[in-house]
Amino acid sequence: MSEKLRVGILGGTGMVGQRFISLLEDHPWFEVTTIAASPRSAGKTYEEAVGGRWKMTTPMPEAVKKIVVMNVNEVEKVASSVDFVFSAVDMTKEEIKKIEEDYAKTETPVVSNNSAHRWTPDVPMIIPEINPEHTDVIEAQKKRLGTERGFVAVKPNCSIQSYAPALYAWREFEPYEVIATTYQAISGAGKTFKDWPEMVENIIPYIGGEEEKSEQEPLRIYGKVENGEIVKASEPAISCQCIRVPVLNGHTAAVFVKFRKKPTKEQLIEKLVSFRGMPQELELPSAPKQFIQYMEEDNRPQVSMDVDYENGMGVSIGRIREDSIYDYKFVGLSHNTVRGAAGGAVLCAELLKAKGFINKK
Repeated sequence: MSEKLRVGILGGTGMVGQRFISLLEDHPWFEVTTIAASPRSAGKTYEEAVGGRWKMTTPMPEAVKKIVVMNVNEVEKVASSVDFVFSAVDMTKEEIKKIEEDYAKTETPVVSNNSAHRWTPDVPMIIPEINPEHTDVIEAQKKRLGTERGFVAVKPNCSIQSYAPALYAWREFEPYEVIATTYQAISGAGKTFKDWPEMVENIIPYIGGEEEKSEQEPLRIYGKVENGEIVKASEPAISCQCIRVPVLNGHTAAVFVKFRKKPTKEQLIEKLVSFRGMPQELELPSAPKQFIQYMEEDNRPQVSMDVDYENGMGVSIGRIREDSIYDYKFVGLSHNTVRGAAGGAVLCAELLKAKGFINKK
């Protein structure tokens, strides 16, 4: 009997589900034993269910090919075979909220890639290096759900990973006003260029719902747990535009910042490169050794050269310079489907295991 925790992937046939399966191949703590998807995929082997829709650049892991896909709606049946689940289901927001809570009520922890529960007051939305203490709210959530070990935790939107960590590393200088424009890869929409030929040599200046998320979610991450819920921070005020660009993987952000306590450029760089969070201290399996790197070259970070920094789990910052209207401006880059999606959720699960929230049933 394996000592690894048994993991289920809800929505395992989609792009984020596939990324989960790729990242969990040979994971030291977790083993994918169950894959659940829509009724049309249920009963087929994973290999049959995905068919020609495998979107990762690495081959489908041999260990999952013959797993028979279960019906994600058969909650009790799926939950009985796992210790916890990752959720990447493709449903309406209300359907996702309900099914994730239904799984939690079977005493199965749910670590979700979806946005449905990001503003549920007692659900932690975690970037493990920034707000690991938000796991404290889980006890209040368990009381509401009536569970002993079942709960829902979520990771935030992919677009904020390219700038929210930098702003947090600079918190002692009190950033209070931020303008950000994100240049977002097509895999953020679950697409490749083969699926979305109209994105070749094109830019679309709109991504539904993305600007509100990019402005508000950092404030929830910077917030505090009070009386069994997360109260969002009031600063910095963030205004954001989100643009879809012809890049497969990697969200870039161009950011302008005002500080109450104006630092030097050298202080800003030092805070980035020395920043460590709980994942680094605990040496969690998926944690980057250095979460944020600073790049001195004028033409970096670049997607083609830097998106896979720290296996896609690190953040690259460059071009810090003084601005004529704001105090400073910079460019950030993060991997949207690794750090920004499945990888961020895997690291979140590792943190939850290390803190005793996820264990064997």
